[in-house]
Amino acid sequence: MVKAYRKDEFDFFWNQVRKTDKRVKSYLEDARFEKWIRVYAPVNRGRMMTSNIAECINGKLKLVSVSSTYVYSVYDDGRKYIVCLDRRTCSCGIFQLDEITCEHAIAVLKSKNVVDMKPYCSEFYYPKTLRKMYEESMFSMPDKKDLIVPQEVMDEVVLPPKYKRQPGRPKKNRHKKSSETMTSSSNCCGRCGYAGHNRCTCNFFPKED
Repeated sequence: MVKAYRKDEFDFFWNQVRKTDKRVKSYLEDARFEKWIRVYAPVNRGRMMTSNIAECINGKLKLVSVSSTYVYSVYDDGRKYIVCLDRRTCSCGIFQLDEITCEHAIAVLKSKNVVDMKPYCSEFYYPKTLRKMYEESMFSMPDKKDLIVPQEVMDEVVLPPKYKRQPGRPKKNRHKKSSETMTSSSNCCGRCGYAGHNRCTCNFFPKED
């Protein structure tokens, strides 16, 4: 829930918490969403840097269509994302929340033969900004023995989540992160990338005579 970029994605996990334990739901509501959820934060709450962004983009076929001068539609794994270069926004939420070009915005910029993507990233990512952050002195955290913990917190007993082993062999596939798409399909076309058919039955591209 903390890393969700879209509200519908957050609502999906929030419903799971509500079904699991109502006490946790009430506690998180009292903490106020804007303090710990990225999608509700009024300011930039941090971001995740990755070095394999090129592999993420090149590993998928993204179809870009022009809607206007600055608005583009990007089709990725059967879903449509709207990218606005003028406002630096994308319907995936990463472009405006992390203030760095997401994979859909990069696909649009590459289709426009844009090489310098620096103007579409926040100054937070510039080396001069990073050096400026460490100009001031940084103090270490106090020792945990010196922390003052309320007695009601000490008396709270945290139980493990209720778990019932499902019948059959356990799944070996990894659990996808919240930043990844929530829809998946085992049958995707090798030509257009859409699910539901294969390369032989693909009708997206015109067939050669």
